[in-house]
Amino acid sequence: MIKLFLYTLSFSLSLYVQANSQPNLIVIMADDLGYGDVGFNGSEEIPTPGIDSIAKNGVKFTSGYTSYSVCGPSRAGFMTGRYQQRFGFERNPQWNLTDPKSALPKSEMTIAESLSQVGYHCGIIGKWHLGAEPSLRPNKRGFHEFFGHLGGGHAYFPEKLRIVKTEDVKNENDSYVSYITRNDTPVKTTKYLTDEFSDEALSFVERNQEKPFFLFLSYNAPHTPLQATQKYLDRFAHVKDENRRTYCAMVSAMDDGILRLMQKLEELNLDDNTIVFFLSDNGGPESKNSSNNAALRGAKGDVFEGGFRVPFAMKFPKQIKAGQVYDHPVSALDIFATIADLSQSPLNQDKPLDGVNLIPYLTGEKKGIPHQQIYLRKFDGNRYAIRQGTYKLIIPWRGAPPQLYNLENDIGEKDNIASKYPERVRELNDLRKQWDSELIDPIFLGLIHTEAWKNRKKKKK
Repeated sequence: MIKLFLYTLSFSLSLYVQANSQPNLIVIMADDLGYGDVGFNGSEEIPTPGIDSIAKNGVKFTSGYTSYSVCGPSRAGFMTGRYQQRFGFERNPQWNLTDPKSALPKSEMTIAESLSQVGYHCGIIGKWHLGAEPSLRPNKRGFHEFFGHLGGGHAYFPEKLRIVKTEDVKNENDSYVSYITRNDTPVKTTKYLTDEFSDEALSFVERNQEKPFFLFLSYNAPHTPLQATQKYLDRFAHVKDENRRTYCAMVSAMDDGILRLMQKLEELNLDDNTIVFFLSDNGGPESKNSSNNAALRGAKGDVFEGGFRVPFAMKFPKQIKAGQVYDHPVSALDIFATIADLSQSPLNQDKPLDGVNLIPYLTGEKKGIPHQQIYLRKFDGNRYAIRQGTYKLIIPWRGAPPQLYNLENDIGEKDNIASKYPERVRELNDLRKQWDSELIDPIFLGLIHTEAWKNRKKKKK
């Protein structure tokens, strides 16, 4: 009896030690946020104290990239820690409730599926956009909790939501006005959607403070439709352009929620052992939502910097010194690799991650750089980008000759120096071709192939 008691006590203590040594992880992802629309990247028009506190208390990455310049594939990359072209997720998926191929394939392990195997409680709040087919929704991909929407965007005011059941949603446009779901149950929301998501994030942390947790706070703000409450619009009454004013208000609402979440971590004494990442899923689509990518050329969808270089910050007080600025390129793919290394969560050995653990590079334990190259491919336009050091080679459209830029003195990619450095062009193009040979073609048709989506603007009131 005594032996059994001691064994049980020992086992319980080991679980307690493990739970308290594993860091919590919060990933806050904005949707279509401009590179220049946060304070830590120089914005003076939109105060973002909540977002800025992550950089202030940790590290600002000046060259933070996503793995794609459009949201669905970018999220697939983050969720798996692998370039999504390796498994054919290279388009924004169509709304499809019956085709399991139009989603993140089960052959790929998600960050939640990995962490849940070592005791993490995993939740996603907000946007999914990785497939609507029932067997591939968040609760089937390692998440214990889901409060959000399955499609690529959503209306923000509760009175606009008219489709109750997910099964009654016929297409992507319909999904914008469907009810928010808790797991698979429709929920009649009462608040501005960004505030709903922020409230839910605070609740998630409070409910799960006694165990290691992973929270993916996946805001759909400031993605269109441009909708904000008067409370936030009044903060930007001085902004003359109506669309820009609404955009600023949407970012401010999101930032309020982030500030509340950071304060909640401190209140619960969770701050020290919680890794927090903040980033956007891609660059701002300036002409569509009035975002501002600052000095970067291009916008969402581009292979230029404005397409996939994003606001990116991280804090982990337990190990990372506050106030750092890190200039070497990092990737959204690194988030999975970082937490997997720290938590010792399992990985698919035959499908290695493309990301790396960033912690040793930030503490100085490793003196090199996280990535020799950063890649981007857009299959439908035969467009590519590869960054190595300060040099970046791009193929901007099908059939175009490669262009070369030195980002150290030309962040706006204005001076094509390909003719001056033909050997560097060949070297980078050879690396691009090698990487491309490791990829596969897209496994499903995307939103760009549907007439309804092409004509969606005409249907908006």
